[in-house]
Amino acid sequence: MLSEERHKKIVSLVNENKSMTVQMLMKALDASESTIRRDLGELAERGLIEKVYGGAIAKAVTFLGKDETVTIRMEQNREAKLAIAKHAASLISDDDFVYLDAGTTTECMIPFITAKKAVFVTNGFSHARKLSEAGFVTNILGGEVKFPTEAVVGEEAVLMLLKYHFTKGFWGTNGISLSNGFSTPDVKEALIKQTSMSRTHEKYILGDASKFSKISCVSFAEFSDATIITSALEDKLSSYRSYKNIVEVKEQ
Repeated sequence: MLSEERHKKIVSLVNENKSMTVQMLMKALDASESTIRRDLGELAERGLIEKVYGGAIAKAVTFLGKDETVTIRMEQNREAKLAIAKHAASLISDDDFVYLDAGTTTECMIPFITAKKAVFVTNGFSHARKLSEAGFVTNILGGEVKFPTEAVVGEEAVLMLLKYHFTKGFWGTNGISLSNGFSTPDVKEALIKQTSMSRTHEKYILGDASKFSKISCVSFAEFSDATIITSALEDKLSSYRSYKNIVEVKEQ
């Protein structure tokens, strides 16, 4: 295949899927790793794609490199977060053993939870306080405290998670991408998310429409690994509606 033809196919695949890894492009084009990496460098220089670690993203895709503080994130898309949180809370039953991930949307769930006999485990210390104040049996993971997200992370938290088997779990995410799944800027927080999801039967990702076609530094699950509860998707994101694991909720 001539290089120009290969370049056109790469740009088409990246734009269509929003992002592609080097391995995915190697398979799709039957090309070597060195060829694909060279092509990505040339296409990035021409401004046709954005080259990132391990692959490329479309120019319209946002790459997120850090977490904002909870105070800032709590006010972003607040009405959408409340609608998502209310729907998510309605899925909890009295006999559930629930994992609640640190995050602003998961925190918004707490006032809407009516299943008073449900038991909770969380790595969010503000979540633990609010759950306990509301009268829920609550367990908090031990370990290192990460300030921007008010989350507990680290090896001790992972070891605690390995003791549990959750019936339902709810997680926040910084990015949602078909090819890169769910992602977050911090490797320690990604490990907590990944481990807790592996111990959970029914998995739910909470993320408003602004999280779609965004990629952060570390992926913690595949796109198909969880049901996604989100706000109304704009026309430019309408292609996501064909996936059965997406639930759109209307703002109040």
